[in-house]
Amino acid sequence: MSQSACFFRTPHWAASSGLAFESERSMNSIRAVALVLIVGGALALLYGGFSYTQDTSAAKIGPIELTVKEKKNVNIPVWAGVGALVLGGVLLVTAGKR
Repeated sequence: MSQSACFFRTPHWAASSGLAFESERSMNSIRAVALVLIVGGALALLYGGFSYTQDTSAAKIGPIELTVKEKKNVNIPVWAGVGALVLGGVLLVTAGKR
């Protein structure tokens, strides 16, 4: 088989310029996104949400200032955690097949 008929070889100009590694970089970034989704989905399922404290200024009279610390809860739905796990798994499998 001649060299011009082979469709799967990297051209010499692409190998020397670094273009041959472009697909590997995109695959690695897809794998990284997949892993972040899997870890985030697992954490969402384990904890179910998170809380934070917000400081608000209630009143300010001269040098006296009244502040209120308010604790807020953010619930993460179960479907979001499962969806992140499934999407991360699909991305990881498809990135591995390329």
